[in-house]
Amino acid sequence: MTTRSGRFHPANLLAIWLMVASAWQVLAVDPVVSNVQAKQREGSRLVDITYDVVDPDSPTLTVYLKVSPDGGKTWKGPVELVSGDVGQHIAPGPAKKLVWDAGKEMANQYGTKFRYRIGANDEWSPPDGMSLIKAGLFRMGSTGLAANAEHTVNVSAFAMDKWEVSLDLWENVRAWGNAHGYDLAAGDGSGAKHPVKNINWFDAVKWCNARSEKEGRGAAYYEDVSTIQVYRSGKKVPLAVKWDVGYRLPTEAEWEKAARGGVEGKLYPWGTDERSPRLANYPETPSDIKGTMPVGSYEANGYGLYDMAGNVFEWCWDWWSGEYSSALQIDPRGPTSGSFRVMRGGSWYINANYCIVWYRYDGGNPSFSRTVDSGFRCVLPPGQP
Repeated sequence: MTTRSGRFHPANLLAIWLMVASAWQVLAVDPVVSNVQAKQREGSRLVDITYDVVDPDSPTLTVYLKVSPDGGKTWKGPVELVSGDVGQHIAPGPAKKLVWDAGKEMANQYGTKFRYRIGANDEWSPPDGMSLIKAGLFRMGSTGLAANAEHTVNVSAFAMDKWEVSLDLWENVRAWGNAHGYDLAAGDGSGAKHPVKNINWFDAVKWCNARSEKEGRGAAYYEDVSTIQVYRSGKKVPLAVKWDVGYRLPTEAEWEKAARGGVEGKLYPWGTDERSPRLANYPETPSDIKGTMPVGSYEANGYGLYDMAGNVFEWCWDWWSGEYSSALQIDPRGPTSGSFRVMRGGSWYINANYCIVWYRYDGGNPSFSRTVDSGFRCVLPPGQP
């Protein structure tokens, strides 16, 4: 920066935030930033910056600005006093604009060597209390079991609640929902921070919509194929789902990928074949049954998710199917109809076999199956605030 009224020397910079990816994540393409131009406004210390950014596989990006006062030897930032096409949820495209208040953020610093770096990251940051599960392939199921036959699945990125939905969270959303057209049932639980239980599948689906609307998000589940009538009451199988909007139940594939915690070929979410009541809330014998524990009482798996084994069974979206297909699947969502919905993860009430990451439980009729060990957690598609 030369003087208070001088002009910046523009710099064309390329800044790419590389997303760490395994070899099988070949579908992911990193954003590319180019044509960065910066100019100080006459008579002020505001800096107008323009740039182009392209990314063929991400609808929105996180964009940041870094500044170097010494020609690129050192960089400061991401800077805070910047507005415009910066931060989360920025759509790729040409001629993006932002304004940096250099006078306030870097007072008393002048010179001719200022440089600017625009970074773009397509790795969406989920809301607090959720973990990001990156897109990619994994081996689902197990060898030697027809109903659980091992097969390869590619799952798109999603975020998942770190904890099972607790009783206090259930009641908070329920109170809002029932004041806004929902008919959510009262929750049951052993304490405010224990998982809510006695929840049937319809309860869980409607609650996901209420949580979305309470937070100002679009709802995922609808009573009509034109996605106009949000599902808020009754026992109705949604006729349409907006898979890229709002909170929803995980698909069976999403649940299993999340439960594995990034580890292949192991029986339990903690990444080993060891089974022990110190690792999850399940009974070794009937005399060990002790009820639920507060969410997060045991260590998280590799994705930062708690209680993916034990505590309460967790509802999934999918109808129960007798056998998996052995073919490669991309974002499978189960059969289009059925009599039972899938539950996963085991519970405080049943032995460790149900805690195995690939174990499938036909949780019962979605209308009537409210049990002392049925609960759930939500997922959220990427790119949302």
